[in-house]
Amino acid sequence: MSNYHERQQEFVRRAEELVSQMTLEEAASQLRYDAPAIDRLGIPRYNWWNEALHGVARAGTATMFPQAIGLAAMFDREEVAEMARIIATEARAKYNDQARKGDRDIYKGLTFWSPNVNIFRDPRWGRGQETFGEDPFLSARLGVAYVQALQGDGPYMKAAACAKHFAVHSGPEALRHEFDAAVSDHDLWDTYLPAFEACVTEADVEAVMGAYNRTNGEPCCAHTVLMEEILRGNWGFEGHFVSDCWAIRDFHTRHHVTNTVTESAALALQKGCDVNCGNTYLHMLSAVDEGLATEEEIRRAAVRLFTTRFKLGLFDSDCPYDSISYLENDSPKHNAASLRMSRKSFVLLKNTGILPLSGVKTIGVVGPNADSRDALRGNYYGTASRYVTNLEGIRARAGESVRVLYSEGCHLYKEKMENLALPEDRLSEAASVAENSDVVVICLGLDATIEGEEGDTGNAFASGDKKGLAFPEPQRKLLETVCAAGKPVILVVNAGSAMDLRFADEHCAAIVQAWYSGAHGGTALAELLFGDFSPSGRLPVTFYQSEEQLPDFLDYSMENRTYRYFTGEPLYPFGFGLSYASFSYREPTLSAQTIRPGEGVRLSATVRNDGATPSDEVAEVYIRAEEASVPVPRWSLCGFERLTLAPGESRTVNIEIPASAFSVVLPDGRRTVEPGRFTLYIGGSQPDARSAALTGKKPLEAAVTVSG
Repeated sequence: MSNYHERQQEFVRRAEELVSQMTLEEAASQLRYDAPAIDRLGIPRYNWWNEALHGVARAGTATMFPQAIGLAAMFDREEVAEMARIIATEARAKYNDQARKGDRDIYKGLTFWSPNVNIFRDPRWGRGQETFGEDPFLSARLGVAYVQALQGDGPYMKAAACAKHFAVHSGPEALRHEFDAAVSDHDLWDTYLPAFEACVTEADVEAVMGAYNRTNGEPCCAHTVLMEEILRGNWGFEGHFVSDCWAIRDFHTRHHVTNTVTESAALALQKGCDVNCGNTYLHMLSAVDEGLATEEEIRRAAVRLFTTRFKLGLFDSDCPYDSISYLENDSPKHNAASLRMSRKSFVLLKNTGILPLSGVKTIGVVGPNADSRDALRGNYYGTASRYVTNLEGIRARAGESVRVLYSEGCHLYKEKMENLALPEDRLSEAASVAENSDVVVICLGLDATIEGEEGDTGNAFASGDKKGLAFPEPQRKLLETVCAAGKPVILVVNAGSAMDLRFADEHCAAIVQAWYSGAHGGTALAELLFGDFSPSGRLPVTFYQSEEQLPDFLDYSMENRTYRYFTGEPLYPFGFGLSYASFSYREPTLSAQTIRPGEGVRLSATVRNDGATPSDEVAEVYIRAEEASVPVPRWSLCGFERLTLAPGESRTVNIEIPASAFSVVLPDGRRTVEPGRFTLYIGGSQPDARSAALTGKKPLEAAVTVSG
């Protein structure tokens, strides 16, 4: 046994010894998210609830990065890992200082309920912004990078990650407390589980959080198949399981799978839910009295939880992370990394040549998201010590020689205007700005008052979900008004998902998808507009023409969903993004053209920057099974690498294609490798007709045969 595993077993033994000294009442009390102190055993109180989706959240000042969907657009494992390392450092800096002061309140611990590796199957889902997009492979690679970096590789965990929400969870928010997500075995294993499996089996994620909804009849926080058979059975998960907040209460109040609160507490505990975010486990001793739960089950859960606390070094004096100073929080170095990631996250969707800007004397900046901090944040955010909005960034970068005119133009949506008793619009002012400008930057989109989580947003439309993909009516009128002025219009969209961009695609000179771009998003945007760097982000989700192309939101079948199964033509495809440079791919070679089942291959190709601008390029590799006996995706992402190239520079990329890429999922959910021919595609986009039309290029192909 390795030293690492010996140490892990030592943590388990210490947890068992400590829990054995507790009374049953004391052990049961530790299964709450707000676990109380046990003074006689030297155990301080601990709050398990903390968030770190794109920076330490809800706990005061911390470095705030772009929202997760923007991080996904980087297609960059190393940057996601770097963010997670920074989060862990700042978490320790804050924890060390707060613990010394006796502050052990909510959002002050080291157990972070991130990342969200749910599949963003439908752009109407408000929480899709929290995910790494619609592709299982991309979500898995970025999820693993996040977990490994956050937890670290030392003798102690630096911080504990949690993969959520297990599993088959992506709206609707309004129904999540009662909804049953019906999913086939094929879709479960082909789409919804791979990212969770990777986080557990590759990254040893310390925690898994169950979803609110039911999946195929059982509540996800007490699920025989998901929790017992798959998670702890097939995958060998040894960490702790946490409920989503007040999800166990839903068992008897909304799902009606139990009749009483004690039955709900006992059911969750029996299936392996160790800590309750909520108050249902306050009734655990009553469940024991009624013969519904046992002392053994309570102590089993408590041992798992204290194992995590021992792994974090919370009871030891030699934990090296205890020396991290509060000054490590929100440092200039960390904020520089946030700015760098904002730059990498932007996706240039259209450019007629207006960008990068040059020779302009007057720039009009218009729109409700132009000077909005909310457009930088997304949800599950921390408090940045400094924010730079789009307007502020453009003003600073333009300098004294360029006049910047500004009009809010309208508010985000009509209901907001009525609630604030504001005038209907400022369309005439926006028109005047446009008429007197050389170019107009119009900043539209959403914020957490339109898309987000049910209960958190006060959402006026659909409990956090969007009703459709169209911009709110005031913004549509504003865009039409500005475009009618006849000046070049650059649309900047701050939003967490795909919008209906058909009008903009026809009438705007350029379109930039900026997501919720982080505390320094305005600086990064201005630098992009003026050509200080070349855009290099790629879409981690499909941008459909409109919601008419989407299946019913309640339908969890993957049929005609995401780029892997969508049969229509999108407006902007998954994996698409323009650059100020131009790249060519040459000489694709394989480490082997014939492989045995269980083997992978290495695909190599030379990438050249043919343009005059230094730029990052994302080399994307897709695979298609040509002779499968069962229905398979059109093609699937199976590898990617981001590289930086100077003008005229060439470099060979070597991308390892895992053995799992050559497998197919059978209707019963079993993954298997079938003999046959596979096509690999490498280039700057997926191999679809729309991407080829937008870029004027097609990925290169190579063939691999899996022998019988």
